[in-house]
Amino acid sequence: MTENELANKVIGVAIEVHKALGPGLLESAYQECMYYKIGKVGLWVEKEKPMRLIFEEVKLDCGYRMDLLVEHRLVIEIKSVDALNDIHLAQTLTYLKLGNFKLGLLINFNVVLLKQGIKRVVNGL
Repeated sequence: MTENELANKVIGVAIEVHKALGPGLLESAYQECMYYKIGKVGLWVEKEKPMRLIFEEVKLDCGYRMDLLVEHRLVIEIKSVDALNDIHLAQTLTYLKLGNFKLGLLINFNVVLLKQGIKRVVNGL
């Protein structure tokens, strides 16, 4: 399955979660529900995946943790904010670069229509 196919599947799961819960909950609630539902559809998913920073050949554990990693290659960053801004995009891009991943989804659940809260983020590698 390609990254795009994975992303489409995960977006479908996110829409189901959003329809069931609606906007206004904490990010952690959406993260737990996404983790559960992604696993339920048969995809491998890891929660709070630690990301190490390599600086001058030294691996540093700086506390970076991506919300979800699907099938070892799709980064999911979950937000519940009034509006996505550049720092949220930068955070997702950082995870893509640190992990050498191609594609991520930045999903803001605090919207009326989830379609308005989804951003595809691509790492130019």
